[in-house]
Amino acid sequence: MKKPKKKRFLIVVYAIAALAVLGLFVYVYFSRSLPSIDQISNWQVSQSTKIYDRTGTTLLYEISGGQERTVVPLEQIPQSLKDATIAIEDEKFYAEPAFSWTGILRSLFVNVLHGQVLQGGSTITQQLAKNAFLTGERTITRKLKEILLAIRLDSYYSKDQILALYLNQIPYGATSYGVEAASEAFFDKPVQNLNLAESAVLAALPNAPTYYSPWGNHVKELMSRQKLILQKMVSLGKISQKDMDAALQYKIAFAPQGHGILAPHFVMAVQDYLVQKYGEDMVQKGGLRVTTTLDWGLQQIAEKVVADGAAQNETLYGGKNAALVAQDPKTGQVLALVGSRDYFDIKNEGNFDVATQGLRQPGSSLKPFIYFTAFQKGYTPNTVIFDTPTEFAANNPLCPAVPDFTNGNKMCFHPQDFEGYFSGPMSLRTALAQSVNVPAVKMLYLAGLKDSVKNAYNFGLTTLTSPDLYGLSLVLGGGAVHLIDLTEAYSVLAEDGVKHVQSMVLEVKDASGHALESWQDHATQVADPQSVRLVNNILSDSDARSGLFQNSLNLTVFPGYDVALKTGTSNDYHDAWTNGYTPSLVVSVWAGNNDNTPLQRHGSSILAAVPIWHAFMAAALPSSTPDTFNRPDPISAEKPIFAGDYLHDKQVHSILYYVDKSNPLGPAPANPADDPQFTNWETGVLNWEKASLPDFANYNQLVPPADSNTNFATGTLISAGTPPEININSPNPGSSVSGLMNTSAFIRGISIAKIRVYWNGAMLQEFTLNPTANNYDFRWSFSPQNIQPQNLLEIEAITQSGASGRSSVVVYGQ
Repeated sequence: MKKPKKKRFLIVVYAIAALAVLGLFVYVYFSRSLPSIDQISNWQVSQSTKIYDRTGTTLLYEISGGQERTVVPLEQIPQSLKDATIAIEDEKFYAEPAFSWTGILRSLFVNVLHGQVLQGGSTITQQLAKNAFLTGERTITRKLKEILLAIRLDSYYSKDQILALYLNQIPYGATSYGVEAASEAFFDKPVQNLNLAESAVLAALPNAPTYYSPWGNHVKELMSRQKLILQKMVSLGKISQKDMDAALQYKIAFAPQGHGILAPHFVMAVQDYLVQKYGEDMVQKGGLRVTTTLDWGLQQIAEKVVADGAAQNETLYGGKNAALVAQDPKTGQVLALVGSRDYFDIKNEGNFDVATQGLRQPGSSLKPFIYFTAFQKGYTPNTVIFDTPTEFAANNPLCPAVPDFTNGNKMCFHPQDFEGYFSGPMSLRTALAQSVNVPAVKMLYLAGLKDSVKNAYNFGLTTLTSPDLYGLSLVLGGGAVHLIDLTEAYSVLAEDGVKHVQSMVLEVKDASGHALESWQDHATQVADPQSVRLVNNILSDSDARSGLFQNSLNLTVFPGYDVALKTGTSNDYHDAWTNGYTPSLVVSVWAGNNDNTPLQRHGSSILAAVPIWHAFMAAALPSSTPDTFNRPDPISAEKPIFAGDYLHDKQVHSILYYVDKSNPLGPAPANPADDPQFTNWETGVLNWEKASLPDFANYNQLVPPADSNTNFATGTLISAGTPPEININSPNPGSSVSGLMNTSAFIRGISIAKIRVYWNGAMLQEFTLNPTANNYDFRWSFSPQNIQPQNLLEIEAITQSGASGRSSVVVYGQ
């Protein structure tokens, strides 16, 4: 029995010896490539990433360039900062060796589980080794080197010395290395003067210095990490709950980034792109050379006009902020980007980039994409649409066909223009050029909500994804978009329907000069050129838009240049927009307030955004070659209403009288009243007819004609002796009734004198029309008595000559 035991013992001894030899081999093999202690003491920071303008000569920003560092002894570093750093990075720092077996095993489990290296399980000593002397690659080899180097550091230095090295060496973002440089940069004070709240913020940065930068786009995430650190300090007994509460109440004031950055909002957007694509380590240490699309000359113009315009708006309309994006439509390259009035005005959230981050309601800026969809389906710029008071909440008894503009019921939708009046019949050219609201809503209905949203999305408005959520209010700004996306969408119009993928980067090279990426044009035809040209032809027609701009028209015209323009103002003046373009330059401007408070004293787009846009275009256009938009092909209109003849054959009707919206170019609808919007639209048109046509009694004598050759139904003349036709719209056949009943019917006839309502054969009410009416939209509410399981509702109309027509519907009692 002794031999097996001895044999097992020898196996164990040999295994231990083999592991020792293997471990020694690994140590010797990898140690040869690791720095000595002398090299450690003379260590230099890796190269920085440099971001240039499109010429490659103007340095916009240097990430980690300059290696700003002031070494301070551990005694001058507040205990709160040391405790905060240890709490979030390595809470067992003083109790553990150079590396943590539990951390390594935990990360090994996660990495094996996911099939890739996701966690490192590093101690502060390991992080010092990695940040100072190794790359950020996530490989087993690098991890072994990190552990061996951590052991070497741990054998030569005390824990306090290692912590001091760590706090003085690691990057905290931008050009700041070490806690002293970071404290001066972010808080404008020596590190020894930091309080608990500031210490927790500083301790949050090393995890991802670029992402959490107080000067970047993720300050909210930085403050969330500060709170996490404070919670860990409480759990470790380093501070009390009272200390934590006081720190969270403390208002952090970040120092402005006063130097070393040009075009800051643009640069931060590029930086986010680089980090997402290449990772924090590569951007911080990789020595990348980045050539961007930015035109520094145009950028300087953009920054000036935004600053001047926002200052003027603040005085006149209470609008403190503005933003601008300029793009080359032929390439998709962003030439200038200003995300706010003053990037360094932290007090007013100046570092928030409205251009790329702000979701704002675009107001009428969406109208061109709705009209584009309508033109795709066969409507023409000469098509007549009526701008009359119209209720679009169809078949809703709480929303009468003749809108009550004092009705605050949110279920009703009856828009009007800022001027408060209605213009009657107008061509689509005039309606779009002058941005009239009611025709735009009607065109969205006719073009189709889903098709319109799909087109807008294809043009670049990728935040518009839920057509049913917006409804018909979309055309007045019911959705929300980014300014930079709106610029992209208008660039598709400028480029005849071709979309070039938007870009801010021309080239990225590594430290050795090898190109990691180079700009390539990715172009797609996303819209048919003819429909785009129709939109451009309207938006570049200064005569057509003169009625809207009036005294400001001169701000929209640049002699020698073909310039298209569309403005937009959201509800209650929260956002003002101007989108203007030539075939070679697209510029979009937003004006408003970051906190979404409205502009005061009717600060519309024409007043708050157009002057900024004009100032930029006036300075930028002279350096570009004048070009003209391609003209649309001639259009032949088969239907009189499409050709602009809204009085054809002495008929005056809404467009739904002649057009089936599911097939606009096809025959007229057999029964226009089948469309749920018809009654409301027709009511507004007939009211306009009565008020505007002196001889209105001579109109609509024919049963509705589809065109000049074919009459609706029989195509015969009707007269006061012809029985009226009655279409009951409400209640629906077979519906249930218990209390108040809302009835509505459209009555078609000549000289209608009386209307009678019957309930189960008994007349309830007689209405006398004085004067008599040609066609009538009837609405009445009553509480029926003697409700039976099955009930008959009848409506009768009688002409002045005594001709009578009757229609009925069966409803059920509950």
